[in-house]
Formats: sequence, structure tokens, C-alpha cells
Amino acid sequence: MKLKAIWELTRLDHGFMLVLAILIGAIISDKSFYNQYVKLIFAFLTALFLEASTFSLNDYLDLEIDRKNRRIDRPLVRGDLKPRTALLIFLLLFPMGIISSLLVNFNCFIIAIITGIFAILYDFKIKKIKYIGNFYIAYTTAIPFIFGSVSVSSHIPYAVLVLAMIAFIASLGREMMKDIIDIKGDRIGGVRSIPMYIGERKTCLAISILYISAVLLSLLPFLLLKNTTYYFNYAYLAPILVTDSIFVYLSVKHVTEKRPPLEKFRRTSLLGMVLGLVAFLLGSILKL
Repeated sequence: MKLKAIWELTRLDHGFMLVLAILIGAIISDKSFYNQYVKLIFAFLTALFLEASTFSLNDYLDLEIDRKNRRIDRPLVRGDLKPRTALLIFLLLFPMGIISSLLVNFNCFIIAIITGIFAILYDFKIKKIKYIGNFYIAYTTAIPFIFGSVSVSSHIPYAVLVLAMIAFIASLGREMMKDIIDIKGDRIGGVRSIPMYIGERKTCLAISILYISAVLLSLLPFLLLKNTTYYFNYAYLAPILVTDSIFVYLSVKHVTEKRPPLEKFRRTSLLGMVLGLVAFLLGSILKL
């Protein structure tokens, strides 16, 4: 029971998604990445430790708010773990994450330090300024690909940069979607978000533009990046077209429906992002 509670507290499912993103960044950057498996192991540990520690800190700081909102999905609210356990996990794992990054290389250490500082600032302050927090969350989905790349190579390929940009844009759209869902609670809490500044309809239009931009970017590796495995690689094109069809569908629905089912659309967009990861992974290891 305690192990399940710790898993929920640290959101390790997110951590393993970060590990996959780091692996994809490494594969794209160096086909002989497996020869640097020690560096990769420490890169994976960096992501897992930093992710787990900062989520633990987040729940520790938000305990009273979560209790008021009856967040029974949070183990601290249910009483499955004591608050001091969450704080201890942060104090233990955060420095372990920084040390792990230093055992990869100096570039990874710098990225880990910057990301770790932003994560702590987010837990304490930035998440209350939602339009800034949106960009931070989008950053956390993009940086693992860069991190994976620099863990095995001194050069970041264009394919990695494109993938990071796609992840950033798609994640930013998902966060703006959540802002619309949370708008009533945010007003009560005195939190200002993008929909409060430009309105819900314009926010939906902005989300649609972001998703279409991500779709267009996803075609660049297939059409233009000649010195990569993605160039006219149908092992990449097939799954990425499935991904693109999901985001085109969501883009159209966001501007044509007066009250789009945003909770459902957020789940659908997450599926699209996972399929996008599969596309980039297949494109990096197969050539059809």
C-alpha cells in the first residue's frame, strides 16, 4: 500500500515518459548510443529523481489546498503518507538527481540545474501565475529530448530540435485547454490565466493554431531533413499521420463547437502525443 502511495505521490508514470523521451533524443543523436549506456543510465536517473522529488514537493506545499478541494487522488490528502515523508523524498531525491546529471556530463548538469531551479520555483510561485506556468510545463515536455541528445553527443540534430518544438507546442495547447476547464476555480482563487485575458473562444482558436503548427512541423523530418533516418521514411510517416489526424480533428473541433468537451479532448491530445513519440522512435530505428 505504501509503495502504491509513493508511486502516486511521485507520479512515476510521468517519469518513465521522460525516460522514453531521453532515449529517443539519444537514439536520434547517436546510433551507437548503446556504447554509452552508463551515461544513459545516469541520464534516466536524473529525470526520475528530479521528477519524483519535485512532484513530492508540490503535493507537500499544496496539502491544505488539496484538502479543501477534496483531492482524494493525492496520497497525502488520503493520509496514506505523512507530509514529512513527501518532504523527505524531495530532500533526498533532488540532490541525487543533480549528482546523477553531473555523472553524465557538464552540459547535462547545467540543464538539470536550470530545470531543477525552475521546478522548485514552479512549486512555490510560478504555478500561481498560470500563463507563465503554461510555458514551464511545455518546457518540461520538450527538454528531455534535448537532454537525451546532449547526454551522448555534443551536437543536437535538427530532428531533435523539431521534436522538442512539437512537444513544446502540443503541450502548451494542452495546458491552455486545462486553463479553460479550470477557469471558474481560478477566478475564485484569484489566479489569472490566458482565457481570462483573451476569452475562452479566442483561447480555443489559439489552441487550434498551436496544434496545426505542430502538425506542419511533424512533416519537416520526412520532407526536408535529408541527412536523417526520417527523410522519406514511411516507418515514421505512417504513425505520424495518425498523430496528425488526431490533432487536425482537435483543431477543427476547437473552433467549430461552441462548448467543446475539453476533458475528453485533453485525453485525446495525450494519446496523440504518445503516438508522436512512437513515430519518432520507429523513424529513428527503422527505415522503410
